[in-house]
Amino acid sequence: MIMIATSRDRVSSPAGAAPVVNRRIAEATCARLDAIGMNATAIAQRLRDLEREWDIERVIQAHAAGVSLAGLAAAGCVSRKFLVVPAVISAFLLLHAVQGFYPPAIVLRRLGFRTVQEIEEERQVLLFRSMMAS
Repeated sequence: MIMIATSRDRVSSPAGAAPVVNRRIAEATCARLDAIGMNATAIAQRLRDLEREWDIERVIQAHAAGVSLAGLAAAGCVSRKFLVVPAVISAFLLLHAVQGFYPPAIVLRRLGFRTVQEIEEERQVLLFRSMMAS
């Protein structure tokens, strides 16, 4: 029986990542917030930075597209055997859509890419501090 993951329980969520990775990402967020403190200018700058930050779902989409295009280009220029690359990435994307598991997401989380929820939590703390500083 195929288990279909809910949007909240996807592997790219903190629940699906290694606890040490989640802890490192959370600690980095806390360190940034501590460094900013109640400085209105720093809060405003960080809020602008968060608007441009890519969440892990967006990175997964870009990764899949880039690797697939590279595989197609290699298939056209080097060998048709490279068609296996976009086929594997397509299977990964289907797996991610159905079960929430995208194997390269393990590496992406270790690189520090955060979920939408993690980014939003930091944004909410900064907005609260911004109101308090006013």
